[in-house]
Amino acid sequence: MTAERMEGRLLWQPSKEIRKNANMTKFMTWLREMRGLHFDTYEKLWEWSVSDIEGFWSAVWSFFEITSHTPYEAVLSGRKMPGAHWFEGASVNYAEHIFRSERTGQPAVIYQSEIRPQGKLDWSELKKNTAAIAQYFVSAGVKRGDRIAAYASNIHETLTAFLACASIGAVWSSCAPEFGLMSVIDRFKQIEPKILIVVDGYRYGGKDFDRVEIVKKIQAELSTLEGTIVIPYLHEQPLLDGLAKTVLWSELIERHRGASLAFEPVPFEHPLWILYSSGTTGKPKPIVQSHGGILLEQLKLGALQNDLKEDDRFFWYTTTGWMMWNVVVSALLSGSTVLLYDGNPSYPNEETLWKFAEATKMTVFGTSASYITACMKSSVNPKEKYNLSHLRSLGSTGSPLPVSGFEWVYDHVKDDIWLFSTSGGTDLCTAFVGGSPLLPVYAGELQARALGAAVKAFSEDGIEQIDEIGELVITEPMPSMPIYFWNDENNERYKASYFDVYPGIWRHGDFIKITSRGSAIIYGRSDATINRGGIRMGTSEIYSSLENIPEVLDSLVVEIPISSGQSYMPLFIVLKEGAELTEDVKKRVNGAIRQSASPRYVPNDIFRVHELPKTLSGKKLEVPIKKILMGTAIEQAVNLGSLANPDALSYFGEFKETLRKNTEKNG
Repeated sequence: MTAERMEGRLLWQPSKEIRKNANMTKFMTWLREMRGLHFDTYEKLWEWSVSDIEGFWSAVWSFFEITSHTPYEAVLSGRKMPGAHWFEGASVNYAEHIFRSERTGQPAVIYQSEIRPQGKLDWSELKKNTAAIAQYFVSAGVKRGDRIAAYASNIHETLTAFLACASIGAVWSSCAPEFGLMSVIDRFKQIEPKILIVVDGYRYGGKDFDRVEIVKKIQAELSTLEGTIVIPYLHEQPLLDGLAKTVLWSELIERHRGASLAFEPVPFEHPLWILYSSGTTGKPKPIVQSHGGILLEQLKLGALQNDLKEDDRFFWYTTTGWMMWNVVVSALLSGSTVLLYDGNPSYPNEETLWKFAEATKMTVFGTSASYITACMKSSVNPKEKYNLSHLRSLGSTGSPLPVSGFEWVYDHVKDDIWLFSTSGGTDLCTAFVGGSPLLPVYAGELQARALGAAVKAFSEDGIEQIDEIGELVITEPMPSMPIYFWNDENNERYKASYFDVYPGIWRHGDFIKITSRGSAIIYGRSDATINRGGIRMGTSEIYSSLENIPEVLDSLVVEIPISSGQSYMPLFIVLKEGAELTEDVKKRVNGAIRQSASPRYVPNDIFRVHELPKTLSGKKLEVPIKKILMGTAIEQAVNLGSLANPDALSYFGEFKETLRKNTEKNG
């Protein structure tokens, strides 16, 4: 069966029990009883949430009983983008909502890594540690609005440090320790942190990476630093010679043991954290999001869209350099246990995370489409090998999950599991298209647009489209949209990033199709569009076509204009070890694209590469590679510090002569 024929096939429906017990159902009941609003379908609830946005977000505020130290004067001031202001007058604290009730019986955090065996923190220990670190910050002179930066792994200490930072109204920012020196400098130097939190090193794929020398260089570049906390992670007693103003994590916990945890009330739009765009071209954009905006959005995402409850154990594979780390932390708002894994998810093989799922009694397994594809190609069969009886849902994000990925989950993980593929962005730190526990799952489709997210598909002339591929836009403001970019005078970079195509409307940069039943399909980045014969297609459709070819591990396609009305489209593929790019493989690749996508998108040539360059968060570099192949110098086309494997670009730099010859042949 081809991917095209499988798309849209019904794979799962929520049972009556799931629908009855869903937080979404409880919210709809609350709306009926408290607001006199009756919605008998998710679609009608969504329509209301994006038309009466003040009514919807005030309902979220009341339903989740937001603690505010001062009353808000208005839900929304200025219904425009950019320029909307939310809940003016309110004073809140994000961390206060995590600790506002005493929770017993379930751990707060369960953690494991390639270095550490499985361990856990209960809620009281998490609170005590948070109080100790917060007390240190205060004693070190950190004040509301000061920045605290972390160059640290996905471990419980990093999570604790963030909560401590938020509790006193300081502003958080983090990079994963696999980030290279310039990637860290390009981010942290922009925000001028007062305190730096670091690990001495980390282990990935069985290899140790010492980071002390890198930390020395980071310290030298950050003139505003007044102290550095070192978390001994790779070594129990790391050699810290040459590091300035350092203190060990364990010393702080012991020194401030018994401190009380207090919460600094801050305005609703006070900065909570700074995230970053990928920075593939130019310096990464520092995206600032607010205490209140993230609080409301993440409560809605976790409790309503993902149906998180206090007995859930929530996991998403991530590093501290990706927004999904922030989403994982926010699961604590729902009272759920968060599961942290640090290391290579495919080491020593693709079964590592499934073992972790069994051992932790994981209920929600979050991962990337690429990990699901890797499991599929490695013939992993978790259903037969592991006890996944506690697992009720599986989330996927990072890139579009192909139809074959949906099928693999139901065939090889669980036949009765809620699979929610999601799409969103660092820009809002959420999924604005994704899951709903009230809706069925169809192969290749994201279940629904998220509540409060006025997501639409626009034609080039700004007309809304249904059952047609268009630009993904958001037509109404959301509280978690950036309050600004750091040091962005007059919001110039902010406006240019999202509002330069459709004034006053957020253009996200993806292709999307909204189906007539309300589900959605993501087709990849709109700036990496393939346009042949006047027909546009997202690159994800081509990648999905290749999922059932066992020799192909990864692929990348670009379209190069060569003359008026003509283009050259090479396809680059990574093959399994031992496989060769034979004529038979080429024939099957072309046949799969012809059958599943369209004959228009059969590439002009197919080339084998050993690896494809990726960003630090694992995204493909379609646009930079297109620029390189069109003649732009590598250093001008891409910020090398933003890449996980910059050496992989050398192939494409050398490819220009091959391209010249082939374009002459095809032109």
